[in-house]
Amino acid sequence: MGGSGSKAKGVWPFAASGAGGDSASEGNEQSVAPLKTSRKATPFVFTRRSSLYFDEDGDLAHEFYEETVVTKNGRKRSKLKRIHKNLIPQGIVKLDHPRIHVDFPVILCEV
Repeated sequence: MGGSGSKAKGVWPFAASGAGGDSASEGNEQSVAPLKTSRKATPFVFTRRSSLYFDEDGDLAHEFYEETVVTKNGRKRSKLKRIHKNLIPQGIVKLDHPRIHVDFPVILCEV
């Protein structure tokens, strides 16, 4: 649950220059250009991707179910069928308070 590490290969997001591995020496034709900005990235995360979805009615939830009636041997049973179609992700959500990025190397508590 939540985010994972950064997806960029060979680029360290908290350094002033590209301090990752040299992709040209790994056999790739394309090389990673060093970062030209002198500012450093912040170790805080202010937004995240939401795990909630909107349905056709505009309701917001993690999962949606539809009640179906199944007749078996003359008996009526109701079952819940999960809905997978016509769901729209909520998108990017602003966090109430900033979190520390997962790739930021810091010791929060030392015993």
